Amino acid sequence: MERREFIKNSAIAAAGFSILPTGSLFASAQAKVRLGYIGVGARGMSHIAEGLLRDDVEVVAICDTQEHSLKICREYIAKKGHAPVKEYTGGLDAYKMLLDHKDIDAVIIATPWQFHHSQAIDAMKAGKYVGCEVIAGLTVEDHWDIVHTSEKTGMPYMTLENVCYRRDVMAALNMVRQDLFGEIIHLEGGYQHNLRSVLFNDGKGSYGNTGVEYGPNALSEAQWRTQFNIDVDGDIYPTHGVGPCMHYANINAGNRFTNLVSFSSKARGLGTYIEELSPGHPNAKINYKNGDVTTTMINCSNGETVMLSHDTHLPRPYSLGFRVQGTKGLWMDVNKSVYIDHKSKEDDAWEPAQQWFDKYDHPLWKKYEKLAQGAGHGGMDWFVFNAFIESVKQKKQTPIDVYDSVTMSVITPLSTQSLKKGNASIEFPDFTKGKWKDRKNTFALDDSGF
Repeated sequence: MERREFIKNSAIAAAGFSILPTGSLFASAQAKVRLGYIGVGARGMSHIAEGLLRDDVEVVAICDTQEHSLKICREYIAKKGHAPVKEYTGGLDAYKMLLDHKDIDAVIIATPWQFHHSQAIDAMKAGKYVGCEVIAGLTVEDHWDIVHTSEKTGMPYMTLENVCYRRDVMAALNMVRQDLFGEIIHLEGGYQHNLRSVLFNDGKGSYGNTGVEYGPNALSEAQWRTQFNIDVDGDIYPTHGVGPCMHYANINAGNRFTNLVSFSSKARGLGTYIEELSPGHPNAKINYKNGDVTTTMINCSNGETVMLSHDTHLPRPYSLGFRVQGTKGLWMDVNKSVYIDHKSKEDDAWEPAQQWFDKYDHPLWKKYEKLAQGAGHGGMDWFVFNAFIESVKQKKQTPIDVYDSVTMSVITPLSTQSLKKGNASIEFPDFTKGKWKDRKNTFALDDSGF
């Protein structure tokens, strides 16, 4: 069955009550979600593609400061047989005109990181649901601003962390909830991905290009993301690794992060890469502050430890480095293996993780596998987009709420503080103000919020 037909014939109706304080029933769900997109570069375009596939989404308006991105988006929308949408451009404040539209229910923010904080706050004040790409803000104060604005306006904010919906990650969550690993003791995750050809290109092509330019001489993320690696020493992309770990450890739902410490290696990877491609190029001599490998250790209130790794400047195969370890066994994604005490066939011998994940495949993946086929990042992009859309339709809280969103994002400024203070232990903010003690982990328990 085609994805469009499947979506049209599936209401994905949820049973039960919303987790919003109002406790409203889903019966009042609206038929269509009217979306505005702030930022339609590469990541924004992937969300555009998901929106255009659905009969319950209307793409109302798009905004970007670059005609190049708007042109690609405009042509893509036409190619898919949709009428032109309203466009806003001309300056950094152009998105505010998009927010003035009363017929927009929610916005997807996929702009460079430094703009997320102000754009999200303005969107919530305008009465819009916010689905924002990582990260939420650049400072700890930015993250508190997001929380206070969401609480004051009543508008949900969701970090669109797709790895929380990765199939093996959700199968492992299913195993955690069925006590296969026993009591959770230690967790690991990270962003271990060779991004050198993302951070540099020749201004003519991006992603896989062998150019060595960044900033105004480059395209796509190399225009802005590279500068963070020059200016900031810290874990500048923590959410891929920590998002799933938060669900395994029930963070903000009976548990919380209490403090962290970060360590950073020397920075040689980016300069070596540029020198190899273009000997003598001035970009090889830049003092890149961001260490090639940043390691962050986090303590939890219930006694678990979490280790995160940011490793994007060196040649390496992709891996997020997940490890879920408890009193009965563990999963490690680097070697794609599981061992469960007294259940694995051999004592102290790894077994292929896939055979366990086939058995404990998450119910949502088994149910909506066909819908996710063809979506980005192995299908998990469909799940995270759908989770946001269903929340807006049902007028309910998002499954990754504002507290979860800022908790996974604030690790960036906290790790930076730790490094600046000589690997000092930094207290972790309690964004829930104590509510974590009574909150329950409802992520992906049923269809109600995915």
